Amino acid sequence: MHPPDLQTKARAMHQAGATVAEVARRLGLPYATVRQWCRSQAVPKTLVSAFRCFRCRAGVEIPTAYAYLLGLYLGDGHLATSVRVPVLRIACSNAWPGLIEACETAMLQVLASRVQRVPQPGCVRVQSYGTHWPCLLPQHGPGKKHERMIALDGWQEHLVTLMPGDFLRGLFHSDGCRVSNRVTVRGRRYAYPRYMFVNESADIMGLCQWALDLLGIAWRMNRRNSLSVARREAVAALDRHVGPKS
Repeated sequence: MHPPDLQTKARAMHQAGATVAEVARRLGLPYATVRQWCRSQAVPKTLVSAFRCFRCRAGVEIPTAYAYLLGLYLGDGHLATSVRVPVLRIACSNAWPGLIEACETAMLQVLASRVQRVPQPGCVRVQSYGTHWPCLLPQHGPGKKHERMIALDGWQEHLVTLMPGDFLRGLFHSDGCRVSNRVTVRGRRYAYPRYMFVNESADIMGLCQWALDLLGIAWRMNRRNSLSVARREAVAALDRHVGPKS
């Protein structure tokens, strides 16, 4: 049991602008503990009530594609609210046509009535205009994601808890990959699959770690901004939820 003054200090540091990961590191506390302290919003009794705003009516069914789209947005997405109608944009590499299709499908299932594909050098910008995108993605804000705090609202945390695999699929499809790692041991060469997730935001990295923990999937940080899933059983578990890009 941690003393109340430590909780107060952690919340004060977070409110002053420090990320959850920074607070945990400075105070020598687990990330999940600090995250729980710093999340003041209560989880609604029902998920439907959290979505009354974006549809402007009660009883709207929550699409299962939302957790996947949230992961894509945190990785390679941008929500512009300075225009007359907010527009959600997610950059998808030309190398993965299946990802482009999956992104468009998720947008349509979650909110959009129409999705555009805008060609860009090396990628396709999948975008959709919608008045209520800011209701669904409250993490939007000025500046780059790794330069500001990224925290899920209570209803989002509850939803990801129910569907961590879909959330991870969005994260790994945007800023992750499944590769073949090659090593040489005593003159013999071996190759084994592993997943990599790279993101400059300590908060988004922490969300990825949290979702992996929810599924009991082992991970480790091989660099400050890079996470690796390499154990055979862990890779097999992540294959069931993510799989390689297509």
